[in-house]
Amino acid sequence: MNTSLYVLATEYEQIANKLAELELDETTIADTLESVSGDLETKATNVAMFVRNLEASAEQIKIAEKQMADRRKAIEKKAEAIREYLKTNMQRCGITKIESPHFVLSLKKNPHKLVIDDAGAIPTSLYVYPDPPAPYPNNELIKDMLKAGDVVNGARLEQGERLEIK
Repeated sequence: MNTSLYVLATEYEQIANKLAELELDETTIADTLESVSGDLETKATNVAMFVRNLEASAEQIKIAEKQMADRRKAIEKKAEAIREYLKTNMQRCGITKIESPHFVLSLKKNPHKLVIDDAGAIPTSLYVYPDPPAPYPNNELIKDMLKAGDVVNGARLEQGERLEIK
């Protein structure tokens, strides 16, 4: 019989609650819970192994994504270099257009691009003065104060739990 971890945990919890209601000594309660927890621990261990496998797969995918991104960037860089090589040689020869059955190559003017050589020489009336950023809570300071036992209205510390698999 292959019972899910959820069902085993529910059964364990129900047995623990029933045992707590009975007036039994601690040794009897501990022995009873230990006999029931075997399947739960085995199932939990198997689930943890599955989690580890998923995490390992995710890590391998992350590595493959980085390798593919690096490869894509290298190919894009090579394509740009060859495009620049072709443009430079067309310019050197004074050729502005080449037609073929596959595509048309043509040199085109780019839109104007602003180049600022000396920002200090530009009149201040042409500057933009953005609004300062809005104030925001200093999270680290508030956290430190709360840890030290100080009361900070509107803030509190909260601590959850995580499952660590070592």
